[in-house]
Amino acid sequence: MARCLRVPKEQGESVRSALMDAGLLDLGHRIGRDGDHILIPVLCSSFDGYEAEQAVLAENERRITDYRELLPESMRESLPTSFDVIGDVVIVKLKDDVVKHKRKIGDAIGRTADARMVLLDTGVKGDMRVRDLTPIYGKGSTETVHRESGVSMAVDPATVYFNPRLATERLRIAALVEDGETVIDMFAGVAPFPLVICRHARPKAVYAIDMNPEAKRLMDINIKKGGCDRIFSILGDAREEIVKLPPADRVIMNLPQSAGDFLQDALRHMKKGGTVHLYSIHERSEAEREIGELVGRMHTMGLPCEINGIREMKSYSPTSAVYATDILRG
Repeated sequence: MARCLRVPKEQGESVRSALMDAGLLDLGHRIGRDGDHILIPVLCSSFDGYEAEQAVLAENERRITDYRELLPESMRESLPTSFDVIGDVVIVKLKDDVVKHKRKIGDAIGRTADARMVLLDTGVKGDMRVRDLTPIYGKGSTETVHRESGVSMAVDPATVYFNPRLATERLRIAALVEDGETVIDMFAGVAPFPLVICRHARPKAVYAIDMNPEAKRLMDINIKKGGCDRIFSILGDAREEIVKLPPADRVIMNLPQSAGDFLQDALRHMKKGGTVHLYSIHERSEAEREIGELVGRMHTMGLPCEINGIREMKSYSPTSAVYATDILRG
């Protein structure tokens, strides 16, 4: 037996949606039918003028994992099919036509993704280019602990940019690092690349630079907790700090909006035969040409180099994407 509301069929969807908004829909049982009425399982004794009654309802054996099933069918076409999960925090972007339902959507995501918080991403803000985030489910601190590739790291997506979708790429770079390499991460954030590298490779040293004080704070926490004595955190401008460091075997440049502007600085501070891992945004139709022209400009500056591979990493807009380019120093 389950507690339920007996509701006329024509009002069923609106009542179910309102119960969902209020967190009073019993997800452990399926909705039943009795003639011209539907029986909606609830967690309350009354709602919106309806008194609860007992009825035999089938248990919901299948755990709902697609949050869209908990929302009105009329909304589903505009709902995002994916979102970022960072620790126990979910970050989602919404189209303009459904953003007014952000609380309802946040609740559905939170309940199906077992998230502590759901944050609405409305773009990038400030000189540090962090996400502009608004809580739409849950409460408390946005700081969380993210785990990937055997590494745990403190992350606060509201103060430091972090992309969980680069986990495979971070592992790829770690697999390329040879014993005794000197690695420089020019835009390190909370140090995910250095942490994964030191977990899966044996570099001599990894220098992690970032100009965001919050990134430096979290980086230091992660280095200490991970016992990574080969990672050295540096607060400052990458262009100014890199010249103070030993020549690198490998430089990571994960700042897609402007990393290309710093390529000459990376190449000038590399050993011959070293590799730059450059991440940049391009229109798909122009990517190879623009990256080729960038490398060509380096040659004119007396910095010989060559492209060793270009890969599309992820979509940035309907017509553009983030590309990973491996560049060898001549």
